[in-house]
Amino acid sequence: MRLGVCYFPEHWPSEEWERDVEAMADAGLEYVRMAEFSWGVLEPERGEFNFEWLDEAIELIGDHGMQVVLCTPTATPPKWLVDERPSIRQEDPDGTVQEHGSRRHYCFNSEAYREETTRIVERVTERYANSPHVAGWQTDNEFGCHRTIRCYCDDCADAFRMWLADRYGDVDQLNEAWGNRFWSQQYSSFEEVDPPGPTPAEHHPSRLLAYARFSSDSVVDYNRLHADLIRDANPDWFVTHNFMGRFPTLNAYDVSDDLDLVSWDSYPTGFVQDRFADEASPDQLRAGDPDQVGMDHDLYRSALDRPFWVMEQQPGDVNWPPHCPQPGEGAMRLWAHHAAAHGADAVLYFRWRRCLEGQEQYHAGLRKADGSPDRGYTDATQTSGEFDTLGETDHVDAPVAVVFDYDSLWALDAQPHAPDFDYWALQEAFYGAVRGHGVQVDVVPPTADLSGYEAVVAPALHLVTDSLSERLTNYATAGGELLFGPRTGVKDAENKLRPASQPGPLSDLVGATVDQHESLPRRLEAAVRPVDAPDGDNDTTTPFRTWAEWLEPEAAETQYEYDMDGPADGRPAVVTNAVGDGRVTYCGVWPESALAKTLAANLLDRAGVRHAERLPDGVRIGYRGGHTWVTNFTSDQLRLPDIDADALVVDDTDRDAIDTGAVGGERDASAKGVAVGPYGVAVVEGDHVDGLRVAEQQSIRF
Repeated sequence: MRLGVCYFPEHWPSEEWERDVEAMADAGLEYVRMAEFSWGVLEPERGEFNFEWLDEAIELIGDHGMQVVLCTPTATPPKWLVDERPSIRQEDPDGTVQEHGSRRHYCFNSEAYREETTRIVERVTERYANSPHVAGWQTDNEFGCHRTIRCYCDDCADAFRMWLADRYGDVDQLNEAWGNRFWSQQYSSFEEVDPPGPTPAEHHPSRLLAYARFSSDSVVDYNRLHADLIRDANPDWFVTHNFMGRFPTLNAYDVSDDLDLVSWDSYPTGFVQDRFADEASPDQLRAGDPDQVGMDHDLYRSALDRPFWVMEQQPGDVNWPPHCPQPGEGAMRLWAHHAAAHGADAVLYFRWRRCLEGQEQYHAGLRKADGSPDRGYTDATQTSGEFDTLGETDHVDAPVAVVFDYDSLWALDAQPHAPDFDYWALQEAFYGAVRGHGVQVDVVPPTADLSGYEAVVAPALHLVTDSLSERLTNYATAGGELLFGPRTGVKDAENKLRPASQPGPLSDLVGATVDQHESLPRRLEAAVRPVDAPDGDNDTTTPFRTWAEWLEPEAAETQYEYDMDGPADGRPAVVTNAVGDGRVTYCGVWPESALAKTLAANLLDRAGVRHAERLPDGVRIGYRGGHTWVTNFTSDQLRLPDIDADALVVDDTDRDAIDTGAVGGERDASAKGVAVGPYGVAVVEGDHVDGLRVAEQQSIRF
């Protein structure tokens, strides 16, 4: 496990570079990422290249024993290129053309831009093909940031028609697959099919799904262009891309097929504002949410089933969310350890130094604008030493898979059928319930081989094919434990309802069908109760939210029924079905925390998966390579009563961590076990997943 940083030497006088790089080395950093936005500096005029500044920076970094990760600079085409070839720009659905003045304003399907991409990438990769200090390359930067995956220009229209012709072969097949008899939406040729622009009513859902797939495929193809050029220059380099958190419009699994290493950019206190808005708790505003960040860690680790990198880690306050509270003391260290516990092999902070110009002046760095250390530098320096102590570690071996399906995400985004129905949030309701028992999780696509997992959770497989149904049936029959969430098996691969009752091809596997469904506003009370609960025992009722399906069991047994006013009262809500040597549970509601955790615990018990007691909200554990991590995303002091202090590997006793409100595990002389401070970390030698208790939360909020 290693630390690094993102650096922009072109923003600073060259006489300051030596001081900066020396401070990086002093902090124990090992990787420096550079040049992702530097096209205009590298080529200020067409054909006039200036590499000397980058040559000098690379040599300086190498001389201090660190390695460089370079980036293809295509996220920011320079003004002279936009003026010469204006057709490279993206276009909105209403025809508005994106102007020069920020970033990511190019079209993925522009042949002109692909020509320019080839030219600049060949030039920069050839320049450094023999440099001993360059470890690898990042392609472009954050594909799709600022909602730029889907373009609607003429180049995209032409490419979309070719994509449709390749997929369907004949326009009559397209009309049949989409169901275009509805509202007279038939096409007589592929040339008639346009990108989905402004309309009085909503678009055809099959057309929207097709355009989502096409747009993602366009990025896959554009990324492959970069990857091939990089490998042509030096096949020993690794190739990565820095994905974004909770990013809905790009299929990261497909892009990752052309990468050697998956990386992503993690900003916990910004993400939590995106998700929770004004409902984020004080702790979440200071440290983020461990499951929100953790699900991205696990998704990107699972994309290639190998260790991943965090290419940009939040270093302090950031400029882009609605508010920028200072992270809790030690949070920048907490986030690095949390990533390591989920399988990260490197964490690079963004950025080295707060910049003096441009759009990111209010984005913190590890160092302040004057070059002096900021709060993140202290955390990074401490973490680097702790990573050295832990040494090399193994890949995460997860016993549970959560299935994540971009096609279902896109289909549900097109027809959510409830204003608060959010695919990511539903996934996290189930994911967090499993992680709340300390179990490592892979987040995998529907195409993944599931045979090695003890249990599989599929929160929202909205689109289900016959072949997927067959694979899931084979998994359960062979002894696997399956848990489905609501809105499963509703539609076919083209986003059309099936003539058979939901869950369609999964009905025999589930042992039940869906009779009715309803979406529920918050003002309607919604709860379920176990079928074996005594009449009138309100203590057993469990709330749910947003979505409810009334189930009709056939072979399945009812586990929970509705306990609410209205026609659903007393109808089955959760059922289980024995299938071969395995068991399948179908949850027809969006579970709140208590129900989700109960379903997860039952699943883990039946599957024989070792797990901890239910952990407090904001506290998570993970096991990797002979060590157990405890990460505390709360401002409370925790105690681990069953952990021998001598087993503590990451130890802050010299910093008097608990008394000062700082972070980290500490030997607790006054009580048995190990104390973990606010926003703190404890790393313990050995596997303590099934024996770990977290006790005596003591409020020391500040």
